[in-house]
Amino acid sequence: MPVNSVNTNSGAYTALQNLNATNRDLDTVQSRINTGKKINNAKDNGAIWAIAQTQRSEVTALNTVKESLARGSSAVDVGLAAGESVSDLLVQMKDKALAATDKSLSTASRNALNEDFKALRDQITTVVTNATFNGVNMLSSTTGFSALANSSGTSTRVKGEILSLGGANVTVAAGTTIGTATLATTALGLVNASIDKVSASLARLGTGAKAFETHSTFVSKLSDALENGVGNLVDADLAKESARLQSLQTKQQLGVQALSIASQSSSTLLGLFR
Repeated sequence: MPVNSVNTNSGAYTALQNLNATNRDLDTVQSRINTGKKINNAKDNGAIWAIAQTQRSEVTALNTVKESLARGSSAVDVGLAAGESVSDLLVQMKDKALAATDKSLSTASRNALNEDFKALRDQITTVVTNATFNGVNMLSSTTGFSALANSSGTSTRVKGEILSLGGANVTVAAGTTIGTATLATTALGLVNASIDKVSASLARLGTGAKAFETHSTFVSKLSDALENGVGNLVDADLAKESARLQSLQTKQQLGVQALSIASQSSSTLLGLFR
């Protein structure tokens, strides 16, 4: 190639190529600053983008797990609150039944105690019936609540505790009364047994509630760790990118000047013909 030619200008070509490369680098840096990510799509780095996308799906799934555990915790908490009310009612019923075992009571006093006892007994049914959260009643069946445990769909379950009248835990029946000293003695035995069994039921529910809470905390930490991991893969170092931006802007200005100088070189040949 001739060193001095009006048909070709290798210096301008080189300057243009360098300027284009600088502009591409500048576009990349500006994109990273605008998005905060060094890998914003599969074109930037297919392998890393695919890994990050998989982890993002895991984080999204774990958010669903946390929501399921939150619903489970709420259902168990409602059951615990109602169960504690049942236990309190049984304690009050014990007081009435014990008082009614006194054979020296007058008929009026016994009838008054019996009415109080029946009102407390019936209140247990009301409490158990209304111990519902989002359609789940932890005190009316052993089905309980099965919450999601992980992104694979595995579940963790807290069993329900039946606290209905006449059941395995509340042995006081719907027709139990203390109208006589004999009936009061029988009722007292049933109430004492019910208090012990309800306390055991509430202990199991409390353990289940703690398990949901502990697992929810773990899932939250796992989700945070995964989000940090994704950030380590795709997030841009903005301090570094800011420094590169300054450098590339200067380089771009110099490239424009170099191209301008190179483009003018062929015009100097005119001076040879003057």
